[in-house]
Amino acid sequence: MITKRIIPCLDIQNGRTVKGVQFQGLTDAGDPVELACKYARDGADELVFLDITATENKRKTLFTMVRDVAAAIDIPFTVGGGVRSVADVEQLLQYGADKVAVNSAALENPELIRDLAKRFGCQCIVAAIDAKLVGDRWKVFQMGGKLETEWELLDWAKQVTDNGAGEMLFTAIDHDGRKQGFANTMLAELNKSVNVPIIASGGAGKIADFVAVFNRGKADAALAASVFHYDTIPIPVLKQVLKQHDIPIRIV
Repeated sequence: MITKRIIPCLDIQNGRTVKGVQFQGLTDAGDPVELACKYARDGADELVFLDITATENKRKTLFTMVRDVAAAIDIPFTVGGGVRSVADVEQLLQYGADKVAVNSAALENPELIRDLAKRFGCQCIVAAIDAKLVGDRWKVFQMGGKLETEWELLDWAKQVTDNGAGEMLFTAIDHDGRKQGFANTMLAELNKSVNVPIIASGGAGKIADFVAVFNRGKADAALAASVFHYDTIPIPVLKQVLKQHDIPIRIV
């Protein structure tokens, strides 16, 4: 049975880790390198680093900070934010990223995912998708959840995986920061619709939410931020409880 993964997320703004609710009201959560080191020690399976204002501000990711975080940890490291080209991905990999997440740029140019997968391999490319319910349809958003697109979630998920994305990071915008559980019904639908691993994001508030996202949502990995940043849920404790629920998990 494939081991499930626990992934802390560092949302970065102006060189600091921040956290908000539904991508709004951001507050400081600490130094990215210090938090990254803590999570590696605590047994996190991977780390995600998202430069959340890079795309909106039309700038590149903070490469030097990516380098500093990568040098401090020994777990797989995914970086996103401001990624727009093959050259951007190449530079991030040179600075220490193991995988690169692409969101808005792929929506503007769907062939970008194909180009990146061909150049670097599918296993290196993560399709980051932000979506929420609009009426009775899950619509995809870009620019940090600010701009609604024409795409419906399941259609876009199939598009990016057909183009070569080897993994999907799905953030349910309405669940983000609310700590009321993941979007498990939609996650289970995504699981049936695509054949790549799915990282669930948005909604973690208690340990039971992680149990549910693996059992009901069929997620391959669960990503969270504030519950880890503020020690609401220590990762070693979370993993022991998941093990008790017969969820396959790596224990260090």
